[in-house]
Amino acid sequence: MKTKKLTIPLILLVISLVACNQNQSPKAWKEIFQANNATGTFVLKNLNTNTSQYYNKERSKKEFVPASTFKILNSMIALQASSINSINDTIKWDGVDRGYKPWNQNQTMQTAFPISCVWFYQELARKTGHKRMQEWITKADYGNKKIGNKIDNFWLEGELAISATGQIDFLEKLVKHELPFDTKIQETAKDLMITDSTENYVIHSKTGWSENIGWNVGYIESESNIWLFALNMDLHDIKMAKSRKSITYDILKEQKIID
Repeated sequence: MKTKKLTIPLILLVISLVACNQNQSPKAWKEIFQANNATGTFVLKNLNTNTSQYYNKERSKKEFVPASTFKILNSMIALQASSINSINDTIKWDGVDRGYKPWNQNQTMQTAFPISCVWFYQELARKTGHKRMQEWITKADYGNKKIGNKIDNFWLEGELAISATGQIDFLEKLVKHELPFDTKIQETAKDLMITDSTENYVIHSKTGWSENIGWNVGYIESESNIWLFALNMDLHDIKMAKSRKSITYDILKEQKIID
């Protein structure tokens, strides 16, 4: 009888310790952020085990403007609302030099997405219109769902905000085809996000930067599992922009998810 009485508390203790460890990030994550002189958060979710690890968990719940990571949702809304017919349809450049040469030409969604062409996605938002944009953002339950009155700027300097954990939730719905868009459109968005691939894994991701906040969000799929990730960090200097990816890749390597 005594053994049975001890078994239940012991099991509860083990469960508690496992749950605690699942929420903690390895010490190496802190060292990776420090090596990049970066202040931020990182969330990594293992879909096989449905468990998450956090660096700076408190910050992971804080909402910031999504910046260009919103292009993932903006693309799906534009396609679903027929603001553009396909990823290969062209929108003509208006001739305004916005300080980044690759933007200074006609664009398609296929070309604009990887280079974060702001004017292209601003035009898509205008074509979608305030009413339909708000409707789809609400249906997708994206961040705080507030777009205000700036139809072509709300994700950059406006009211829309999302947390790192919110990005994880959004990406998980995308991976599982649980967003309120046609499955084909969700698959198209996932294809647009492909940034790296090897024989062992494919990385789908999107960076962003606005209001001194840098983002890198996405997921890695292998033959046996999918991992979701979301990083945001203070980004006051363009020289630090590369840290969004370097921190992400260093953590993924530390976790032996990528080579």
